[in-house]
Amino acid sequence: MKKIEAIIKPFKLDEVKEALQDVGLQGITVTEAKGFGRQKGHTELYRGAEYVVDFLPKVKIELVLNDDMVEKALEAIQGAAQTGRIGDGKIFITNVEEAIRIRTGETGSDAI
Repeated sequence: MKKIEAIIKPFKLDEVKEALQDVGLQGITVTEAKGFGRQKGHTELYRGAEYVVDFLPKVKIELVLNDDMVEKALEAIQGAAQTGRIGDGKIFITNVEEAIRIRTGETGSDAI
């Protein structure tokens, strides 16, 4: 099993969710996040005062899936989240040792 964490632009969330559903994946966790990478934020003018916005709004999507679904999920996320501009985000993939469904006690692939 693998865990995919994707940091994307907030307005791309619906497109990514639909793309994942289209390839047969369900069950994602979404967290509102703030951060910066190469974008490094920007300055804004508010009531005549200039200030720096260091952390930009992002959305973090997490999903755990079987190894055979990883490529489909990656293609779906990349295709839906990409704008071609700086700040499109990142995808991280890690191994998952075990998964347990609390309600039923199912483990491994049955739990996801």
